[in-house]
Amino acid sequence: MFAGFQKDLRLVNGVRIAYRIGGHGPGLLLLHGHPQTHVIWHKIAERLSQHFTVVAADLRGYGDSDKPLATDDHSSYSKREMGRDMVALMRELGLPTFSILAHDRGARVAHRLALDHEQAVTRMALLDIAPTLAMYSQTNEAFARAYWHWFFLIRPAPLPETLLEANPEQYVRSVMGTRSAGLTPFTDQAFAEYVRCARLPGAARGVCEDYRASASIDLDHDRADLAAGHHLQLPLLVLWGAEGTVGQCFDPLKEWRQVASDVQGKALPGGHYLAEEIPDALLAEVLPFLV
Repeated sequence: MFAGFQKDLRLVNGVRIAYRIGGHGPGLLLLHGHPQTHVIWHKIAERLSQHFTVVAADLRGYGDSDKPLATDDHSSYSKREMGRDMVALMRELGLPTFSILAHDRGARVAHRLALDHEQAVTRMALLDIAPTLAMYSQTNEAFARAYWHWFFLIRPAPLPETLLEANPEQYVRSVMGTRSAGLTPFTDQAFAEYVRCARLPGAARGVCEDYRASASIDLDHDRADLAAGHHLQLPLLVLWGAEGTVGQCFDPLKEWRQVASDVQGKALPGGHYLAEEIPDALLAEVLPFLV
């Protein structure tokens, strides 16, 4: 995986962020979702590196990146703080302006990053999410059943952490394997990496605090932007799986057009994990937009 890429750790914004870097050209930041790591990009990273200097990073709390202690207001895992990590990383790597391709939790970080650091991000592609505030405010039974972990992980510590730590592999299997495509899209090597990282000390805390922040301080930040009329101004591509929950429970284009001025997108013939389920179809949409 990741032929031609270098793996490293960099101390930025008070935390060590794990990442791989490869390729030449304009900067492209890749951000993963839950319960995964930057390895989700292993089927497309090498092809992207033919056009970009690609940085595939582990979010704080995930993978081999640091997993800070929790704060009472969950600010240490706010998307604002996680976005600062990535802006600082890209600057340290000599890439002060860049595009973003992000999935799931990483796409929520990317949304906040692009709002807070408008001059840093040139364009952005987000995979299989609607805005966090829209998803929480429009929750229905179908969404709650499919995204049960959203409501389990935000319960007060230490109950969710204790249950995750009891059997990390079973948790990863239960979240990833019950989506529309099951475990078929994941190579043995990639899946083993997700399980390894789920077993690391502090990983359960990182996951839970990420979700707790999204249900509290992140919503405060999003509401403040809406009240101020502060919307995304950059070109935004949103893609989602036709077989996934997001497209079935929400109207992604409609929701993103509430918070962004330049939006295009469509459903793709897959489920939630587009980069691993349908990498060729994903690249066919993403490359013309980003290049």
